[in-house]
Amino acid sequence: MKRLRAAPSDRGCLVGICFFILGLGTLLPWNFFMTASLYFQRRLSANASNVTDGGHGDDDGGGSGYSKYFNSCMTLLSQLPLLLFTLLNSILYQRISEAVRIAGSLIFILLLFVFTAALVKVEMDTERFFSVTMATIWFINSFGAVLQGSLFGLVGMLPQKYSAVFMSGQGLAGTFAAVAMLLATASDAHPESAALGYFITPCVGTLATLACYLLLPRLEFARHYFGQGAKYEPGATDELLAVPQRARVCQAESLTADGGKLNGRANGSAPVKDGDGAEGSEARRERSREAFLALGQVDKKQAKASIFEVFKKIWVMAFCVTFVFTVTLSVFPTVTVDVRTTALPGKWDDYFIIVCCFLTFNINDWLGRTVTTLIRWPRKESPLFPLLVVSRVVFIPLLMLCNVQPRVFLPVYFASDAVFAVIVALFSISSGYFVCLSMSYAPQLVEAKDAETAGSLMTFFLALGLSIGAALSFLLRRLV
Repeated sequence: MKRLRAAPSDRGCLVGICFFILGLGTLLPWNFFMTASLYFQRRLSANASNVTDGGHGDDDGGGSGYSKYFNSCMTLLSQLPLLLFTLLNSILYQRISEAVRIAGSLIFILLLFVFTAALVKVEMDTERFFSVTMATIWFINSFGAVLQGSLFGLVGMLPQKYSAVFMSGQGLAGTFAAVAMLLATASDAHPESAALGYFITPCVGTLATLACYLLLPRLEFARHYFGQGAKYEPGATDELLAVPQRARVCQAESLTADGGKLNGRANGSAPVKDGDGAEGSEARRERSREAFLALGQVDKKQAKASIFEVFKKIWVMAFCVTFVFTVTLSVFPTVTVDVRTTALPGKWDDYFIIVCCFLTFNINDWLGRTVTTLIRWPRKESPLFPLLVVSRVVFIPLLMLCNVQPRVFLPVYFASDAVFAVIVALFSISSGYFVCLSMSYAPQLVEAKDAETAGSLMTFFLALGLSIGAALSFLLRRLV
């Protein structure tokens, strides 16, 4: 019988590159729709109907109302399916194959992006365009939730560093979308053509993501960890099962030999000498019986804890990740996207939100996630950690007091473009930093056998925070 061979190397870091692109692809849908909010607002506005329909749109003034609440509706209809389908995926993942969940989701996301790109050229009244766009956002984020949950499970089979690579790809998805919008705006093309090119970009990105997933089974390193490349000769399976069993029996025998509760002395029986005769055989049988009794106790200790038991250990981290995203989504992008520049009128008007809001946020969010590989403060046991997370609530009034227009109730205290950009930078870097710390600390608070359960719970609370923040965004925008 041959023993299992050692793990092969990741040649050319191809598996790492694939998972970086897969991470990028999971958040492309949300980020491209969010960054394109200016396009949607322009098209929904009655005053700008000539951008897409040559001046023959509806002029009933209803477009301004749809435009006003577009960002709040988009945020809510993006995060509710994320919460719902993340939960469904965790329940049904054993009944639906991985290939169907991942490849199927990518194909549907691709088709929905193609539909959105084609919609740029279609004349449509404001109400119908709003309804179709909201439906598209709902479905595209539903498939995105299944994709993200499935890929988190897949990357969990690999060494830990690949999870970091996957999350790094997710962190750059927003920057990728912001740069694409910046290039589309900077081009001299007609706004309609620029929007078409912008929505074609994620189609290419989704195709690349699908290609990377289909490439993984062909890579020896991935096959080794996914269990597709292990080939055993007859009897190898028995040896594979015997190795952990022998190890556990040895562990059990050590309990009986080294003063465990089941050894002869603890039971009150006299120690029996091993020999070649009947007495020796009887001693071996007795020791084996005691070993398997101890083995049963070891097995009980190895059983996974219940979800409630795991939650009791990680509830602080679950609260932290929920609170971080609640604060972040309550004002970004619903409030921040309506901030107006106070600089002299000119070309800067077209770039202000793209640069100072979306690009600044996404670059610093990625930076905050990356910093955690070098600095991890406060420690997971420190009561200062949740206090710092809660302190991020100060960013909500700070951003609401920027030059958000139109506004009814609150005054403008921070009119400067530079001050707004600094607030967004601090807001986003703290968001990325505390999210990454919370997600990495949680599995460390439980035993290794319960780390997967802890990760699943944290993913649910992450989605819960996004949904609560999206719901609060309606109220906060109206309070401005």
